[in-house]
Amino acid sequence: MEKKKIANNIWQVALSLFLGGAILYWMYRGFDFKQVEEVLLHKMSWTWMLLSFPFGISAQLFRGWRWKQALEPIGEKSRSSVSINSIFLSYALSLVIPRSGEFARCAVLKRWDGVSFPKALGTVVTERAIDSLLVLLITGLVFLMQIPVFLNFFDKTGTSMDSILGNFTATGYLVTAICGIAVLFLAHILLKKLAIYNKVKATLSGLWQGVISLKGVRNVPLYIAFTLGIWLSYFLHYYLTFQCFESTSHLNLMCGLVTFIVGSIAVIVPTPNGAGPWHFAVKTMLILYGIQQNDALYFVLIVHSVQTLLVILLGIYGWIALAFTKKLQIQK
Repeated sequence: MEKKKIANNIWQVALSLFLGGAILYWMYRGFDFKQVEEVLLHKMSWTWMLLSFPFGISAQLFRGWRWKQALEPIGEKSRSSVSINSIFLSYALSLVIPRSGEFARCAVLKRWDGVSFPKALGTVVTERAIDSLLVLLITGLVFLMQIPVFLNFFDKTGTSMDSILGNFTATGYLVTAICGIAVLFLAHILLKKLAIYNKVKATLSGLWQGVISLKGVRNVPLYIAFTLGIWLSYFLHYYLTFQCFESTSHLNLMCGLVTFIVGSIAVIVPTPNGAGPWHFAVKTMLILYGIQQNDALYFVLIVHSVQTLLVILLGIYGWIALAFTKKLQIQK
């Protein structure tokens, strides 16, 4: 069973790397990478890039503080430093195995502060639901204000509903239906396999407690402020990089919002830090706003690479900080 689990993990990582790599290869085939060094050293402003870093860090700080607050109503307490460092570490680990960080940070709290793993995971589920709701809300507002740009995006990428449905034959509908049934069948099998674990009942109970924890948060305005702080920080971490390049420095706030939202949706595809899907989505939107293709390619490659390096450095810091943090002996 352990060997099978390891094999599945290896397969998931390999598939993730292949998918991201394939998209990047397709985007950058024939690209002159020698010019990247010239852009890095002489054609971009590192001052603006460095000014964006505090917002990349504050987004994770706010997430750590918000998580600590969400755990309190269900009787779980974590030190702020442990919660924040677990966030730092989780994002870095997700670069290796996509989505693994969500489990890793729960494991860190379990090991260092004795926090229940299932309950912690339940609050992570709550986080994702709230963040997704906020992103959907922002997406809706931005979409209404920028309908012409989005319709152009859908048309250029071949994702407009008219073009998709127009190209469907009877066979296409049949294949789609079969795929949908297959997904449902796979989900059913996975749920059945979960039932073989003796602790599944306790695990599900802990998850549920975590999910409903939000209603017991003592300071709801503070929780909302942390949530808004997370996404405002993410946006500024991204938008300030427009000023790093002459080609994008003139783009306005609305363009920043549109490309930020499209990039945030693209990272749902499980590749390391959204590599590949994020590049493609943001590059396409920048081109629609009048940026030359080569300039857009330089932008997404450099910004994503530098911001990923920041995630790695924060992960290393979190790992070192946890190594010097005393584990609490708590009897549950």
